[in-house]
Amino acid sequence: MSRHQPWDDLQALLTGTLLAAFGIVLFKAGGLLAGGTVGLALLASYGTGLDLGAALLIVNAPFYALACLRMGREFTLKTLACVGLAASFVHFLPQGLAFAHVSPLAAAVLGGLLMGVGLLVLFRHTASLGGLNVLVLWMQRRWGLSPGITQLALDAAILVGGSAALGDFSRLPASIAAVAVLNTVLAINHRPGRYFPAPN
Repeated sequence: MSRHQPWDDLQALLTGTLLAAFGIVLFKAGGLLAGGTVGLALLASYGTGLDLGAALLIVNAPFYALACLRMGREFTLKTLACVGLAASFVHFLPQGLAFAHVSPLAAAVLGGLLMGVGLLVLFRHTASLGGLNVLVLWMQRRWGLSPGITQLALDAAILVGGSAALGDFSRLPASIAAVAVLNTVLAINHRPGRYFPAPN
C-alpha cells in the first residue's frame, strides 16, 4: 500500500521537479557543472549547444531499464514523469525569468539547495530524476548506504572528468561547492534508518 494518496504524489512531483529544475537553471546561468545525469546534460549543452531540457531527457534514457528492473513499476513511472516535467521546466523557466548576473558561488549555493530539496521531495514520494538517482536509491535499499554520500562520490568523478573533457578547470571549485551543498541536504535529511523509500 502506498504511503501517499495520489493527490499527495501529484503535488510532490510538481513541487520537487520545479525546485530541482530551478536549481539546474541556476547552474547553467552560473556556468557550472554538476554531477549525475544533470552534469552530463550540462556538458552536452555546453559542448553542442543542445537545449538543456532535451539533453536531460536523452542522457536519462539508458537508466529507465534499471529503474524498472530494480525499483519497480511505480518508481519507474513516477521517474519518467519527473524527468519529463523537469525537462519542460528547464526549457521554459528561462523564458519567464531573466538573470542579469549570476555569480558562480551564488549559483552553487542557491542551485544546490534548490536541487537538494527538490530531490528530497521526490525521494520521499518514491520517485527521482532518473539517472544516478536510480542507482543511488537502489544502493540505499539494497545495502542501506546513504544516498547523499554515495551520490557525492559519483558526482566527484563526473565533475573532474567533465572539466577535463571541456578543457576548463576554472569552473570546478564552484561546481564542487554546488554538488557539496546538494548532497549535504540529502545526507542530513535522507539517512538510512530515518527514511526508506516505500516498498513496491
